[in-house]
Amino acid sequence: MTALPQTLDEAISQAKAATLQALEDGRRLIQVELVFPEIALEAQKLAQDFIPILQEFGGQPKIFFPDTGAAALARRDWGETPFKVTDLGSSRSPIDNKIDPEDESFLVVNPSSVEVGQVERLVNLAGDRPIILLIPKLEDVAVVGIGYTARQLRERLLSQIYSCYYIRPLEGAALYRCHPHPWQVWLETADGNYTQIAEQPQKPVGEALDRILIRATTGENTEEATPTQKRRGGIFGELERFIKALTQ
Repeated sequence: MTALPQTLDEAISQAKAATLQALEDGRRLIQVELVFPEIALEAQKLAQDFIPILQEFGGQPKIFFPDTGAAALARRDWGETPFKVTDLGSSRSPIDNKIDPEDESFLVVNPSSVEVGQVERLVNLAGDRPIILLIPKLEDVAVVGIGYTARQLRERLLSQIYSCYYIRPLEGAALYRCHPHPWQVWLETADGNYTQIAEQPQKPVGEALDRILIRATTGENTEEATPTQKRRGGIFGELERFIKALTQ
């Protein structure tokens, strides 16, 4: 059993190890999610941490940012690199023209629901070449829309993605997954630490997650009950404050 990280560096270290293990286990389309406020502002730095994994496992990577501005900023900050940095494309510059035969793996940094179509096209063109989606936001219905076509596109892509690392603070709890371990729910204790209260083969969301928290906090097992609301403290409060401090 893995333990919850107590610092951002520890979370990144766990995520890198989980990513490499997932690749070695044959996964080819994987995502890493660190669900903290302002984490997107650290996307470029996080990308630098994950590029060596693809270089070690998948050979020559290509790095994709959501738009031309983010890609240009990374090229400026990184200088000369042995890998190419570009954007996910647009109607005028389709992603089909941005994938080369010598590309052996791909890192997609902070894609949003706006780029769902481009990401799916990349997946189709990549074949069996590894793809890492780093801190993606592909499920934002408010952005991509709720129409049938948009929903079908999003669900078609999401059904293919394997989540190898996920950490999300809740009110007095946390949802966590670190490959190859199952999904876990952790509850904050009175001393600000966390204890594991559940383990699931699939990601618990919505009412399923509520029921787990209800049983742990009230002992009840009814759909009418609601989880006890607690302050967010402990290690996750410290992580969020640390991330905010980095971006100020």
